[in-house]
Amino acid sequence: MYVVLVTCPDMKSAEKVADTLLKKRLAACINIVPGLTSKYWWKGKIEKSSEVLLIIKTREELLPALTKAVKKVHPYSIPEVISLPVYGGLKGYIRWAEKETSRSGAAGKKKVRK
Repeated sequence: MYVVLVTCPDMKSAEKVADTLLKKRLAACINIVPGLTSKYWWKGKIEKSSEVLLIIKTREELLPALTKAVKKVHPYSIPEVISLPVYGGLKGYIRWAEKETSRSGAAGKKKVRK
């Protein structure tokens, strides 16, 4: 299980990336966090931007395809795609995420959380 962080310039592009990943079953769940301020180096200057953060849950073997899919639909020339391994968590949630990112998925199943 991995958590992948991706920043987007606005909600529209964040929704597009999220929908693309979910439809391809490259992610089980994506949190969209608006109101992020990012400061970073770009072309020799420090920049500041308002961004939207995607927190993506996926399986390790899907990382290359997920990264490729993000690059294809993301508006940035070099989008942030950072993958972090998950070393623990509720086993039921992890099993659910693994199932949702399988080819067959679990369409129509009730939600795990809420």
